[in-house]
Amino acid sequence: MPTVSAPSETPTALAEDASPAPTGGWSRPLLALAKLALSGGLLAFVLRGTSLDALWQTFRQVRPAWVAAAMSMHGLMVAVSVWRWRLLLDAQQIRVPVRALTESFWVALFFNNFLPSNIGGDVVRIADTARPAGSKTLATTIVLVDRVLGLLALLSVGALGAMGARSLGVDIPGTIWIEVGALAALGLCVLLFFTPTLRNLAFKPLHAVGHPWIAERVAVLQETLDRFGRRPTALAGALAGAVIVQGVIVAFYALTAQSLAISLPLVMAGVLVPVALVLQMMPVSINGFGVREAVFSFFFVRFGLGVEAAVAVSLLGTALIMLFSLGGGALFLLRRH
Repeated sequence: MPTVSAPSETPTALAEDASPAPTGGWSRPLLALAKLALSGGLLAFVLRGTSLDALWQTFRQVRPAWVAAAMSMHGLMVAVSVWRWRLLLDAQQIRVPVRALTESFWVALFFNNFLPSNIGGDVVRIADTARPAGSKTLATTIVLVDRVLGLLALLSVGALGAMGARSLGVDIPGTIWIEVGALAALGLCVLLFFTPTLRNLAFKPLHAVGHPWIAERVAVLQETLDRFGRRPTALAGALAGAVIVQGVIVAFYALTAQSLAISLPLVMAGVLVPVALVLQMMPVSINGFGVREAVFSFFFVRFGLGVEAAVAVSLLGTALIMLFSLGGGALFLLRRH
């Protein structure tokens, strides 16, 4: 097991170090208000031409069996995500029980869905694996690698969906950038794991700073990436798991649509869901509200479905995800107790 960090690197210290630097007293409230205003404005824009009565009638058609099927997809997503996280940990010779990783991932889901950004969930995962890893930097790098592979999978599924849509005669403007993004993400993975010379050149400015703390962290980062480069099967397995996760999320939204008696083909969902997820990553709204509904409405109109259907699928899907993640909140409370 690698042990390359200072003894003070405990999970508690990590949570403190990972927090944003203090800012002016009004900065955070103003930023939160700006995000809230954008979310509310986008929702109002989307709903301006919709019939609230028609939207309510759509919700009244919900079918519990399809809802249960959609929820099972979310459970499968968690299981595959934990498996790929453990694969990356094993590649670094870090052993953590599956049960502990599952609990940590579920708690992270709770924070991701009930905090304004996904950073809180990542801090939970890093803090829970920093001690067995013996290093905050090592635990952080593993989570970041997981994120990079997830981004590559997300963009790849979106690119395949865009090509599939074009083959069916549905050409959606702007989807070419998903394919460009997928190639860029692939190039980043090659740079990180399989071209140590170029990677070391990219890290050279950090070494030039000459600060011992920075030098130590960069050394750990490089050693971690080198070990991943020597374990291509682990990376390939984690990437395959990430692709499966994105496919499961697409299926989740397709089943959510079916629960509302809305026929959303998997090919169309394969374009819609990745685009929505990518745009939700931008820190401009409250947990993607407004942005997600706007993206769903944009695509649903081009798929020949109504705006009411788009809003209903988006809101119901979000409600189911938040309901599922409440289990992580319960685990967190038990952990605190």
